[in-house]
Amino acid sequence: MTPLPPAALSEALGHAASDKRLEVLRCVGETGSISQAARDTGISYKAAWQAIDTLTNLSGVPLVERTVGGAGGGGARITAQGLQLLQLADELARARDTVLSRFAGGRSLGTGLGLRTSMRNQLPCRVERCEPASPDDPMMWVHLRTPGQALLTANLTRESADLLGLDAGLEVLVLCKATAVEMAEVPRASKVSRTVDAAELAISELKGTVERVSPGQGRDEVVLSLDGGGHWVGFAAHPFVVKPGRAAVARMARSALVVALPG
Repeated sequence: MTPLPPAALSEALGHAASDKRLEVLRCVGETGSISQAARDTGISYKAAWQAIDTLTNLSGVPLVERTVGGAGGGGARITAQGLQLLQLADELARARDTVLSRFAGGRSLGTGLGLRTSMRNQLPCRVERCEPASPDDPMMWVHLRTPGQALLTANLTRESADLLGLDAGLEVLVLCKATAVEMAEVPRASKVSRTVDAAELAISELKGTVERVSPGQGRDEVVLSLDGGGHWVGFAAHPFVVKPGRAAVARMARSALVVALPG
């Protein structure tokens, strides 16, 4: 069994005290079903899948595998790395409770020691370089390398970049609201050169393979599987023409990308 890297453990277990993601993973291990895990934890089927996708992104290894067959057409099985993550989460919870009890003297500290966010897209990245948008501009371009070696660019203020200590080689977490992501077909290569306008320069792109499409009345929710691991969620006008297993691209404003320090 490939052990979980220390950095991945820190990310995946960072919010264990206040997040349902580990609870979903535990239920998958007990029931062998994503839908049952969703029911047991009181969330939707899509939310359960997102919990697994996010944990997989943060840990950097597969935590759940699909199984084929059965009355429902298949199920899900927790991997050895997923079991290891749950065992470590249990030990971390026990250690945390011991420390809090010792410092609280029997009182509840009431501290928010875990961060919960509505941003469904969370991907570990490495800072490639930082540069000012222009010599006297208060904004910075932060270029980020994904696990699949794609290049993302986020737009931050100089103050934010300085406070985070962003520099080449730093490991960070990139977050983005799914509602800020537009999914589209991968454009066909053209031999005709053209001028790139300012609007295009303000857009970041991630290419991947369509894993799931959830049709809606006016928009479809699309989940991309990214090279190097991880998922990215966004929306497209209904009906989305790219079928699961085919390539698609996620587009979002560089200003929509949030850079955070792990741990």
